[in-house]
Amino acid sequence: MKYSILSDVGQKRVNNQDYADTYENQQGERIFLLADGMGGHKAGNVASKLTVEDLGKAWATTDFTNDSHSDEIEAWLRAQIRAENENIANLGKLDDYKGMGTTLEAVVVQKHQIISAHVGDSRTQVIKNGELIRITRDHSLVQELVDAGEITADEAEKHPNKNIITRSLGQPTDIDVDTLTLEIDADDIIIMSSDGLTNMVPAEAIIETVDNDQDVTSQAQALVSLANTNGGLDNITVILVKFDKGDL
Repeated sequence: MKYSILSDVGQKRVNNQDYADTYENQQGERIFLLADGMGGHKAGNVASKLTVEDLGKAWATTDFTNDSHSDEIEAWLRAQIRAENENIANLGKLDDYKGMGTTLEAVVVQKHQIISAHVGDSRTQVIKNGELIRITRDHSLVQELVDAGEITADEAEKHPNKNIITRSLGQPTDIDVDTLTLEIDADDIIIMSSDGLTNMVPAEAIIETVDNDQDVTSQAQALVSLANTNGGLDNITVILVKFDKGDL
């Protein structure tokens, strides 16, 4: 397994409120975490960084192995993310952090499969056999309009309310966390990203940029560069994870 984590402020923002990192647990099992913060100048930074670091530290204390049942890991992810939601919500009561929140993508890598947890409109996707497959569903107003049949998926991409999200960490009430387990094949590529990438770079360009023989660091840099070239209207964060036959 090879991976790259890259975050960039973009062309229009003054500060970067995205945060991403990876952690190993006591058995060497790896989790990847990506968060896109929101709120004031300081609050968004705090929400995203704190969420990633808290969940990463919690993961580091676990002893899940390659043989651990995915249901157990999904349950652990939901419980930890709900606890972190409460933590962010409590901090959000302070004047300096009012209204802060964050999206979250979490991916645990096991042999033959990944386990995903998702809140918000950041995305986890898989390039499989040259096709970009979204395995998370945006928690956003426009996604609800698409689901209701009021607009098309193409119309959603250009909708003026595209950035209004309906679920995030930092809510005063308990949140639902989407989790799933997905089988992984050799040569599959996992792409976790904030909406600073997906709003700027169409699926076809993502596939073309990543589905080649370059190393993952160069591929991540190329994706960020393309998002900036196309406008860079938001912070851009990308995690690429590439598998080969030796990993599976």
